[in-house]
Amino acid sequence: MFSNSCKYAIRAVLYLAIHSNETQKIDTKTIAGALEVPLYFLAKILQQLSKHNLVSSVKGPGGGFYLSEQNLEIPLQKVVESIDGEDIFQKCIIGLPNCDSENPCPLHNEYTQFREDLSKLLKHQTIKEVAENVDLNGIRF
Repeated sequence: MFSNSCKYAIRAVLYLAIHSNETQKIDTKTIAGALEVPLYFLAKILQQLSKHNLVSSVKGPGGGFYLSEQNLEIPLQKVVESIDGEDIFQKCIIGLPNCDSENPCPLHNEYTQFREDLSKLLKHQTIKEVAENVDLNGIRF
């Protein structure tokens, strides 16, 4: 359902939530290496997240990306929407342009409930909450 860009964004935000803070910033190369994702692709994703105020950054020597206390309280849904668009939770699962309740695709009815549940879950889970669960459970990025 989510694009690769969105998956990388979620992983990067969670990595930053666990490994960075206002005094410990992380450069793009370190994040890309840890997550095993393409450096320049990740750099664009991080710039987009920064533009939407979902991650914080400092330029220059000693600079890099980090999550402030405010960033940590952002719902994970905002990360998804910033990369895949706000209509990610309204789009047809198989990509039909005219899929709706009046003209449903074959998967519309089943997918609608799943999509609503996922949206609700991501809306009520902050970056901090998800990162704490990742860290506590020793999940590898």
